[in-house]
Amino acid sequence: MRTNIVIDDELMAEVMATGQFKTKREAVEEGLRALKRRHVYKGLLALRGKLHWDDSDAAWATYRKEQARLQAAGLPHDADALKADPLPAAAPAKAALAAEPDPKPYRPAGRQKR
Repeated sequence: MRTNIVIDDELMAEVMATGQFKTKREAVEEGLRALKRRHVYKGLLALRGKLHWDDSDAAWATYRKEQARLQAAGLPHDADALKADPLPAAAPAKAALAAEPDPKPYRPAGRQKR
């Protein structure tokens, strides 16, 4: 999605100085990914102390019996997930971008090229 935003020049210069990013676009996209990860982490932290993991042999035996019961009844079970064909891989985003024509430079209305 093409959009124009105003970014603090000092902040962008500090981020670009890390040497990790080649373009401003890469820096902005990584910042958006970080915000997305933070949202997921908050959700995981909200589950802290609410989940119980029983890794005992008895628990695994019960789990296997339940899976066998579901399979015998013709209902979905975890082994079905192993048999399913994975979704076809999506084409790389860079390939799609390369096919797009170069964008025209942005010029506010009323301004002409000199």
